[in-house]
Amino acid sequence: MDVRHKRRMKIIQNLYAYSFQKTPNSFLNTDEPSTTKIIDALDQVDAQIKLYAKKFPIGKIGKVDLAILRLAIYELVIYPIEPHKAVINEAIELAKELGGEKSYSFINGVLGKVVLQK
Repeated sequence: MDVRHKRRMKIIQNLYAYSFQKTPNSFLNTDEPSTTKIIDALDQVDAQIKLYAKKFPIGKIGKVDLAILRLAIYELVIYPIEPHKAVINEAIELAKELGGEKSYSFINGVLGKVVLQK
């Protein structure tokens, strides 16, 4: 398995765990610093989700799908070091691997809108 894929899997696991936190600043993660950076930027990331997935309030999006979206939007908008196509393809693969039956198509749609508006 690709090192970047493993890293993203770990970040998604951390973001998934974070989504169950009762208090926003109670999450401590020392093994993947990118998770903390994404959590610090959640207001910006979630604003993108709200803008491009208007029919799906954040509270109604599956927690795994939400974690994948948060990571991908962070990589597309806030810390864009990889090509958009690579980020979207990786998010789709993660959704197929970890998400529900239609997760990959939902994530592809949202990320496609994010990229088109950039």
